[in-house]
Amino acid sequence: MFYFKRIITACLALVALLTHTTAVAEISNLASQQPSSQETPPNQSVNETKLRIGPGDPVAGKSKAELCFGCHGEDGNSTSPEFPKLAGQYGIYIAKQIRNFQATTRTHQVMSAMAAAVIDEDLADIAAYFASQPMMKGASPSSNKIGKKLFENDDLPRMMVRCNNCHGTTGKGQNPGNPVYPVIGGQHKDYLLGQLINFRKGARNNSPSGVMNTIVHRLSDAELEALADYISGL
Repeated sequence: MFYFKRIITACLALVALLTHTTAVAEISNLASQQPSSQETPPNQSVNETKLRIGPGDPVAGKSKAELCFGCHGEDGNSTSPEFPKLAGQYGIYIAKQIRNFQATTRTHQVMSAMAAAVIDEDLADIAAYFASQPMMKGASPSSNKIGKKLFENDDLPRMMVRCNNCHGTTGKGQNPGNPVYPVIGGQHKDYLLGQLINFRKGARNNSPSGVMNTIVHRLSDAELEALADYISGL
């Protein structure tokens, strides 16, 4: 019996490894779709900024984003945990979420209505404005050991890849040119927890290949709370 359990454990580990490899390949493929005009600017720091901002014009985007300031803050740092911080978020990611609200792939009483009023000509500029702001940051590092473990370590028995594999070591994304998975480090705890719960319930289904729905379905309420607590402090 012990021998068969070892075989099953080894198989699960192999499946997790293959899942991890597939996720990384998907990220690389989607990241390669960035606008080619932004690939080789002469200055690396400028390059990073442009990659994070995306194809829009942040200067033009400021006036176009004024209706967003009431919820998300003029600098992209909302004061209410009901509304996410957008400061330093990938421009392409922000634009994707707005399009998802427009298509009802994602729904919210306020955002669905706001997104419906955004025209394609303005969308990239609005997203670029928030992406150009100094990146969101947590108030203080969390000492939550459970959340830290989930964020930094794979859990092969449950076929779970660590969170920082996709979201970066400090939750600020893997690199400026990869907008597939969002900046989450320093986001409001309540907002993070609400989205994790939505993914688990299936109320939100717009992550790449449904990876978030799969991952959080394996987490307990206490683990979700710990994870949100830890990430919010990054």
